[in-house]
Amino acid sequence: MNSVSPSAVQYIVAGGAHEDKPSAQSRRHNGHGSVPDGIREGSGEPDEVDRLKAKFMSAWNNVKYGWTVKSKTTFNKTSPLILLGQSYLFNSEDEVDRFRQAFVSCVWLTYRREFPQLEGSSLTTDCGWGCMLRSGQMLLAQGLLQHLMPPDWRWADCHPLTDVDFEVLKPRSPSRPAGMSLPSFSSSWTSPISQRDPSSGSSEGHRRTPARCPAASHEPQVEALHRKLVSWFGDHPSAPFGVHQLVELGKESGKRAGDWYGPSVVAHMLRKAVARTAEFHNLAVYVAQDCTVYKGDVMRLCELPESSETGWKSVIILVPVRLGGESLNPSYIECVKNILKLKCCIGIIGGKPKHSLFFIGFQDEQLLYLDPHYCQPVVDVTQGNFSLESFHCNSPRKMNISRMDPSCTIGFYAQTKKDFESLCSAVSEALSSSKEKYPIFTFVEGRGQNYGLEGQSGGSMDGPANIFSCNRMSRNNKRGSTDEFVLL
Repeated sequence: MNSVSPSAVQYIVAGGAHEDKPSAQSRRHNGHGSVPDGIREGSGEPDEVDRLKAKFMSAWNNVKYGWTVKSKTTFNKTSPLILLGQSYLFNSEDEVDRFRQAFVSCVWLTYRREFPQLEGSSLTTDCGWGCMLRSGQMLLAQGLLQHLMPPDWRWADCHPLTDVDFEVLKPRSPSRPAGMSLPSFSSSWTSPISQRDPSSGSSEGHRRTPARCPAASHEPQVEALHRKLVSWFGDHPSAPFGVHQLVELGKESGKRAGDWYGPSVVAHMLRKAVARTAEFHNLAVYVAQDCTVYKGDVMRLCELPESSETGWKSVIILVPVRLGGESLNPSYIECVKNILKLKCCIGIIGGKPKHSLFFIGFQDEQLLYLDPHYCQPVVDVTQGNFSLESFHCNSPRKMNISRMDPSCTIGFYAQTKKDFESLCSAVSEALSSSKEKYPIFTFVEGRGQNYGLEGQSGGSMDGPANIFSCNRMSRNNKRGSTDEFVLL
């Protein structure tokens, strides 16, 4: 029987605590969100009432997302698992350890509590409404890892995997239901650890020594860069990609603290955040328009003067798409898998309805993800030696791809102009695997303005984008529940 623990480093699973349900009033205004309007600026209520409401909501969400149900994730030893373009076959301890290093090295960003108050509200937590912001942060963090860290970098202090098992899963047969497994032969491959609060570090009664990654870099300057990268996503107003900055950018699209954010809105917020950070003069973010990547716009955005050292900015390409009407169109499943197989893919932000997740791979018909729905205490990243432990997850989770919400944003990274050209070719080939007449999105020559579109998604256009679905087959379906897509 599953046990329940307030301090176990687990994800919330099965559905009991994943719906960020809005009040009737906020639903009329925003479509999503779980924070009463009275908490926000301009409500006309006394500050004391606002504070009491904020404390109540914070306490409720801390309970809702702080207690978790333990469960075990089972991986198939006979099927390859894809993680960020790399393939792993769990037929040896070395291969399991290689997967562990890669998975735990990903940056994990979750709900936090007790951070400085968000401007214009009394909120000191994003529990219950900020999951898409956290998923967007993880997508950007993965792009920055590829941009800044050495190739195949691994965190030196990555911990053992917890609550996972590796079994031989047999295919469906008349005598065995689908997914039934034979006894596990690999229980020694995982190392159970003591339950702990993920951001508390070592403490009395829970002290342990992290497993060292043999392939990881121990160079002080590399680890210092890793720590600096994580600090950019800290929960304080000065962090360039923290919740405070993203909420401020969201105001330009009519969003407020406590609102629910769709994947396409978050894509444009990330673009603006990178563009306004002077430290990233050699990196640009391009957001596709109407499910189309205009190569001319990307070239214009990334090309530097001939006098520059490289002549090209690295680029993160974000493509908001909709893969069906109310639910995922099964015809796109193989296409999504083929995209996740590409090394240039840095993940997909989406999830289940009203429950954002960050997808980073798959095995068979199961998507591998990082889940932001775990409420942790804030970490003061302004301290020089802050703990990194709560920013890395050692408990991988999977869900059936058929449960994926059709609204999502796909991310890619290209370091050089040659990489961008290779990306266009590889992604176009992956897109051609769709059984649908119309692809998920397309690459075209020229610029958006040549097709009657004003501005460019990677440039100075700051207004909210009009995002349309390429899924013309769903024109008669109802509008989806998760963001602002318009079905053609």
